[in-house]
Amino acid sequence: MLPQKLKKKLQKVIRAADYSREKAVDVMYAVQRHYGYLSDEGLAESAALLGMSELELEELATFYDFIYRSPVGKFVLHVCDGVVCWMCHEQWSCTGEEESIVTYLCARLGVEVGETTDDGLFTVLPSACIGFCEFAPAMLVNGRAYGPLTPEYLDEILDQLRKEHDELAVDR
Repeated sequence: MLPQKLKKKLQKVIRAADYSREKAVDVMYAVQRHYGYLSDEGLAESAALLGMSELELEELATFYDFIYRSPVGKFVLHVCDGVVCWMCHEQWSCTGEEESIVTYLCARLGVEVGETTDDGLFTVLPSACIGFCEFAPAMLVNGRAYGPLTPEYLDEILDQLRKEHDELAVDR
């Protein structure tokens, strides 16, 4: 159940719109931030707030790469699969063999595409163009862009994210 404070904030945002449907994606993002993903309960609460059916909202949610309908890791790695990044990352050499960024990340993390690491830290997902073409190949991690990617840079990014997580865990 959504906290009253968040529910009231979302109701205010919805009321400010000409049509409540205009705020559907914003509401889903806010609910996702609360739960960590857009759970069935979160979808139902969002639909009720917006005056939409759950099916209408589900159709919208499954259209967007950045709305997660199942649990994801603390760090979601959206590897760009746009044309420019695809052309670049299909040509890089990670281990002497031709492999893609997604393949490299999945092997390094011990997961398949769409899975989350056992420690709950990382989920690897392909994504349509992220608009970071001048730094291809690229990826987004929780909305932050990284590129151009190399195996060494990917290792640095993963190590830094683990370090950030560990530091936050110690501060709690």
